[in-house]
Amino acid sequence: MQVEDFLAHAIQLEAEAAMRFGQLADAMATNGNPEASKLFRRLSDYSRLHLSDARARAGFRDLPELRPEEFVWPDLESPESAAIWGADPFIGREEALNIALQAEMAGLDYYQQIFETTDDPETKILAKEFVEEERDHVSELRKWIAAHAAGESLPTDP
Repeated sequence: MQVEDFLAHAIQLEAEAAMRFGQLADAMATNGNPEASKLFRRLSDYSRLHLSDARARAGFRDLPELRPEEFVWPDLESPESAAIWGADPFIGREEALNIALQAEMAGLDYYQQIFETTDDPETKILAKEFVEEERDHVSELRKWIAAHAAGESLPTDP
């Protein structure tokens, strides 16, 4: 994968993840589930930061303008898009954490696969950086899950 294609995909992936996590945060807040809302809002913010980084790196490049059906994803939608059933207003913290972990692991797997298969040296460097960031997100979520299992408050709690 060439670096321009990688960045176009990364921008789309992170934009969709930010939007989906934001929608889930809004749904949770509207339906009186502040714990899950805070969690999804934080994840939306993480995706926005990753999106900003991808856009900054693409700033001077001529990226391909891809239609939705032209993006090549492992599944039907971009890897980090959280499961739509996560919008259940009665979702618990544990289920929210597991949905978030699945989404972040899918993003990690996607970037890892590109890192392992690309022949383009610039793409390899960027993919490695994205892998490290996603690995940090997965690690943080696992800590949150462990804290929840131990009955401790999460960093998203007031």
